Amino acid sequence: MRIPTAAITAGSLIGGWQLARRTGNRPLGGLVLAAGGALAGRDWARRTSPVVTGALVTTYLGAFALSHPLARRIGAWPAVLAVSAVTAAAAYAAADRRSVTQSMR
Repeated sequence: MRIPTAAITAGSLIGGWQLARRTGNRPLGGLVLAAGGALAGRDWARRTSPVVTGALVTTYLGAFALSHPLARRIGAWPAVLAVSAVTAAAAYAAADRRSVTQSMR
């Protein structure tokens, strides 16, 4: 069974942040982020066009970058949850929804 990339991206953003926060080891959190991005990116590359894949990778990396200044304004948890939700929604809309629709046929 394939895990939806929406779950992978949201999980790796939240999980990577929590791991870095709880252990104090930011590179370890970055490793989770990189692994999630690589796993989702590989799936996007197989199932979507290069343009869609590039847009989703940019969204994922941009969410990570945006979470830092956003956390200063609204707090860490709300920032991470917000960027994770946006990233998951983009992944679902651009990649996951198509495979759900196709598998129902």
